Amino acid sequence: MLPAGAVFLCALLWSTSGLFIRLVDWHPMAIAGSRSFIAALFLLALRRFPPGRGRGKIPLGQTPRLVLCGLCYAATMILFVIANTMTASANAIMLQYAAPAWAALLGWFFLRERPRWDQWGALAFVGIGMLLVFSGGLEAGSMTGDLLALASGVAFAGNTVVLRAHKDGNPMDILLFSNITTAVFSVPFFFLHPPEMSVHNLVCIAYMGIFQIGMASALFAAGIRRVPATQAMLIASIEPVLNPIWVMLALGERPTVQAMAGGGIIIAAVLFSSILPALRRRS
Repeated sequence: MLPAGAVFLCALLWSTSGLFIRLVDWHPMAIAGSRSFIAALFLLALRRFPPGRGRGKIPLGQTPRLVLCGLCYAATMILFVIANTMTASANAIMLQYAAPAWAALLGWFFLRERPRWDQWGALAFVGIGMLLVFSGGLEAGSMTGDLLALASGVAFAGNTVVLRAHKDGNPMDILLFSNITTAVFSVPFFFLHPPEMSVHNLVCIAYMGIFQIGMASALFAAGIRRVPATQAMLIASIEPVLNPIWVMLALGERPTVQAMAGGGIIIAAVLFSSILPALRRRS
């Protein structure tokens, strides 16, 4: 599988979170923690197969990156959940998905991966597409909530840059630790807001843990080895575009014309910035 294709499939799985979160009647932090716990078990099992591979201990030299990426991942999830309780949902996801711009700057500064002209152009069109997608739903929100959503986007970009810096190692180890960190942070919420253990809720949580987070993390780990951080974030930008499509198909909520137009612009920008490098290599 092509690296960019792995990141695309990852974003495709990520995009189903909005639908399944709405189908589970739990506190958001309980959802985040339980799906991360199941994802950690899935990644741990995946790390140990095929037999004879991935059984060794994680080198101590990776510890700082493990901790940093774990904190970035946990911050992404937790800050986004809190932001959604303090500001409009559209504001929160719009500000979080400024992540490609942050990834471009962080990757340039820390990894010396200077974005190409086509990536800067794609970033601009993704921004235009985001404005169209959420133009009908943006509301006056809390300044604190908006700042937390913005911080969530910075943490999301930081997570990607750290994974990219670890491309010569095993990024799956970092994602495993990241999910464990998120699960640990969510433990108090299981006591504050005990979840209802119905079959429906457990099936949805199992899907999110195994596929929407676990399999997506494995695909992202595979793709980030060869996809620059900026490009990975650009491809991930299709997540908020596809998110309402699944909700529409399952629950009948139709997006606006502006949202569909914005989604088309984002997908076109992502495809352009992903296909152009392949054309360059072929020529």
